[in-house]
Amino acid sequence: MPDLHKVTRALISVSDKKGLIELGQALASRGIEILSTGGSAAALRAEGVPVRDVSDVTGFPEMMDGRVKTLHPRIHGGLLALRDNDAHVAAMQGHDIPEIDLLVVNLYPFEETVAGGADYDTCIENIDIGGPAMIRAAAKNHAFVTVVVDVADYEPLLAELDANDGATSYAFRQTLAQVAYARTGAYDAAVSTWMAGALNDVAPRRRAFAGTLAQTLRYGENPHQSASFYRDGSDRPGVASAVQHQGKELSYNNINDTDAAFELVSEFLPGDGPAVAIIKHANPSGVARGATLLEAYKKAYDCDRTSAFGGIVALNGKLDAETAEAITEIFTEVVIAPGADDAAREIFARKKNLRLLTTNGVANPATPGITYRQVAGGFLVQDKDTGMIGLDDLRVVTRREPTQDELRDLLFAWKVAKHVKSNAIVYVKDGATVGVGAGQMSRLDSALIAAKKAERMAEAMGLPAPLTKGSAVASDAFFPFADGLLEAAAAGASTVIQPGGSMRDDEVIAAADEAGLAMVFTGMRHFRH
Repeated sequence: MPDLHKVTRALISVSDKKGLIELGQALASRGIEILSTGGSAAALRAEGVPVRDVSDVTGFPEMMDGRVKTLHPRIHGGLLALRDNDAHVAAMQGHDIPEIDLLVVNLYPFEETVAGGADYDTCIENIDIGGPAMIRAAAKNHAFVTVVVDVADYEPLLAELDANDGATSYAFRQTLAQVAYARTGAYDAAVSTWMAGALNDVAPRRRAFAGTLAQTLRYGENPHQSASFYRDGSDRPGVASAVQHQGKELSYNNINDTDAAFELVSEFLPGDGPAVAIIKHANPSGVARGATLLEAYKKAYDCDRTSAFGGIVALNGKLDAETAEAITEIFTEVVIAPGADDAAREIFARKKNLRLLTTNGVANPATPGITYRQVAGGFLVQDKDTGMIGLDDLRVVTRREPTQDELRDLLFAWKVAKHVKSNAIVYVKDGATVGVGAGQMSRLDSALIAAKKAERMAEAMGLPAPLTKGSAVASDAFFPFADGLLEAAAAGASTVIQPGGSMRDDEVIAAADEAGLAMVFTGMRHFRH
């Protein structure tokens, strides 16, 4: 097997015509014969690029609305034949099979068709058959055949041909073969995932995931771990689809925390008023609403000023200059928002290490999806937590009923608790978190930690009492004993929201009544491990 293999004949069949004409002209100028199909051939021929129709090679016209055109021995033989195998060469000569040294194929836009909301039959028609078959054949025979499946590889291909006098190296062909198999794998994963959804099969016997490399990262959670960031192809507003305007490259932890921040702030619709979330290590250090983004930011910051240092700030509205100025008063890693005005961007430009990301809107928290997590020997898959609670879903279980103001804070606290690592306890007052306890083995400890943080902030701000006095408190799961609830009462909480469902609910309700609390059950929990 030679290292260099000269390209004398190419087959081009692409759905995405971007760069097609320039590639065809470049190949033709290097003396490479071009075979092509349908729209690709027509587009090349219209620009004066000499093209031979695949149907001339196969002896069959394209038929069945283009479903059958390249599935033929004269095509697959030309891709699969081993050029150093005498029997293969004899078979090509005996059956008039031309060698194909270069395959350029990109597939029918199945993913885009699904994303556009097309009906079942239209999606089926956009499943490519001949393309993946040729790609897999060429990739298998990369000892002799170069396969290109991404427009981004057109320029590297031409550079490789120029560097090797019209040939490609084995290492180059190997690399493109890996890319090709990843593409067909991702394509099949997209089809099977869509079909499982169409069949309402929540647990298909086989499941595949795929992504496209967005960037290699400096390292993972720790410097000794390598890491990469992949996009799944969806257009959900967030860190994967955001535009970075300034600052150094995002790290693994930055991406994880920015995603957590934007998903949380997206719980609060822009039409309901400005909201800001500050995240540290995937947990909120502060979340608030306000009349303006500036007010919301200040209230979120005042929940835990210490943890906000070096955090991630997410906003549900277009970043303005006043808010940008306030954010730059402390060290902040990343700011993400659905837009930023020129004045805000000018202010951030003074902070070279601050990353500013803008999105095309906020994410819809009700949009269904799946989440998955690796475990040793497999992975767990579940529906995305899109559970939501409104006023009509609350069941008052205590003698005292919450006031309207308390109900607003209860629902706010509940939305935040959904995004706090379990066990989660969240104190809220006047549309702002005033204490957050996250990720503890005991719900009692979470209540204690959140209250202690509020006490420290009161001291730092010179307040006469912690802001937990008169607050609403949310627990992401039921109180198994009354101790956690009593700790919240001791911190000054006046009303409680929790799922209910404990064997000791009666004991907890009695404790709430004795403490003069108003408590509501949601019937839904929000564990986040």
